[in-house]
Amino acid sequence: MKVSRVVVFGAGGRAGVRVVTEAVARGHEVTAVVRDPGKYAGAWGSSGAGASGAGSPGVRVVAGDVTDLAGVAEVAAGHDAAVQVAARLDVSSEEFYTAAARALVGGLGRAGVSRLVAVGIGSLLEVSPGVRLVDTPDFPAEARAFSLGHAAELEVFEKSGLDWVVLAPPPVLLDESASRTGRYRIGGGEVPALEPVFSFADLGVAVVDEVERPRHHRVQVAVSY
Repeated sequence: MKVSRVVVFGAGGRAGVRVVTEAVARGHEVTAVVRDPGKYAGAWGSSGAGASGAGSPGVRVVAGDVTDLAGVAEVAAGHDAAVQVAARLDVSSEEFYTAAARALVGGLGRAGVSRLVAVGIGSLLEVSPGVRLVDTPDFPAEARAFSLGHAAELEVFEKSGLDWVVLAPPPVLLDESASRTGRYRIGGGEVPALEPVFSFADLGVAVVDEVERPRHHRVQVAVSY
């Protein structure tokens, strides 16, 4: 396996921290894009990487906005693949994910980065042919808007020329304290048979596996135990 340069948008979030940790543990060079780099000094030190900015071994932490096309292009230049795990709760989900997807499509294209691995949401998986979980009668109304933001993101990706994949974790509790097992399975576009929880650490494993060995292209797939 050759060492890759990977840029991770949303590196400071619960999924992002695990993706960065997993990638660095495998020897990749990571640019961790966050809104406030000062919050993450030393964040990945336990994995053998510094996190204090340009020049740190393993991880370079930079300020960035995934909705800014020019900024995405600048920070992604020279990388082999990009990961999108950023989220915002202070603006509408559809506004954020649409803007982020458009900036990623344009910015990564400008930077010459063709591979994008994004983390999606399990509520967009189907419970029966043509029926997504989010569209079922008992789906909580307060969660629907957030899910539809991810759907808008998918629509932008589908119209692009990027080699993208969206990994949708199961609609169960995502555990941020559970240990890494390295165990997961990839399904299709349907809600998988569910265990009660799925760990952020193993989600990170699945993301980095798709960076290293792209197996799924221009599709949303389920990732679960």
